[in-house]
Amino acid sequence: MKFVDEAKIKVMAGNGGNGCISFLREKYRPNGGPDGGDGGDGGSIYLQADEGLNTLIDFRFKRVFKGQRALDGSGRNKTGHKGQDLTLKVPVGTEIFDIETEEMIGDLVEVGQKILVAQGGYHGLGNARFKSSVNRTPRKATRGSEGEIRELRLELKLLADVGLLGLPNAGKSSLINKVSAARPKIADYPFTTITPSLGVVSLDAHRSFVIADIPGVIEGAAEGAGLGLLFLKHLTRTGLLLHMVDVGTDDGVNDPVAAFRAIEGEVEKYGDALQGKQRWLVLNKVDLFLDEEKDQLCQDVVDKIGWQGPWFAISAITGEGTKVLVQKIMTTMEEAAEAE
Repeated sequence: MKFVDEAKIKVMAGNGGNGCISFLREKYRPNGGPDGGDGGDGGSIYLQADEGLNTLIDFRFKRVFKGQRALDGSGRNKTGHKGQDLTLKVPVGTEIFDIETEEMIGDLVEVGQKILVAQGGYHGLGNARFKSSVNRTPRKATRGSEGEIRELRLELKLLADVGLLGLPNAGKSSLINKVSAARPKIADYPFTTITPSLGVVSLDAHRSFVIADIPGVIEGAAEGAGLGLLFLKHLTRTGLLLHMVDVGTDDGVNDPVAAFRAIEGEVEKYGDALQGKQRWLVLNKVDLFLDEEKDQLCQDVVDKIGWQGPWFAISAITGEGTKVLVQKIMTTMEEAAEAE
């Protein structure tokens, strides 16, 4: 299924039914009085988070959604039937914006969470409502109001505990493939990953976390270069970022320090949504070095970068160091949960 993380739709709630003007005329009750019933309320439109969806592709081709109009009232004080509500299913993590005002209407972050996006029109009143001691035969009724019409922008941001950040071919897909059941495409050329993917890392029956992989970020992504800008937003919901750097191809062209600084610059340009997040450095492809060289080479990279936070040396292909990494992530998450 194609991954679509933005969509624009138009929602049109149903109009309310009109009130009725009617007078009771029966045998033995020739002057029965007004009996016009109210109209029904128009159908409203809701958006609801569904765990079975992971893309907004359903809104790519159908973009206009209408609630049902209510029926008008009728004689014998009969109220018109209410218009049926319409509930649209969207993925968990969908943000809803009003295009005209740019106001965020809601953020669906829990399975089953539901939000009203277009209110149905209210019912009109029948003439029975206007009967009084001074007006025994009212010939007045009101029309139902129009349903709300809105143009919305839906924006999906994946919900994950950990996000992977790095240049193309840094090994992000290989890592998520090694530590989870997710199977993103892996190849020896840049931009193999073209859509975000999620993987669940399970340590045991009751200890797991979700990790997100996005397409590789290149220099200039914050200004729109490459695919990075389109998908960096998916990392804004994560609690921890793993900044992956390829240390196995320092050939004068691919420099690990330059690679780190390129991504660091894009994170700063993107703003506080990413810059303020906890971030760990992950040095990948250490399997390309001899055992006696690994520690010193990795330490040299860390020193040149000037990194002060936690860092890990791994091989996403062989699995070296990945168990230590995921255990540390899980422990840190549990400690944070206990602190809260």
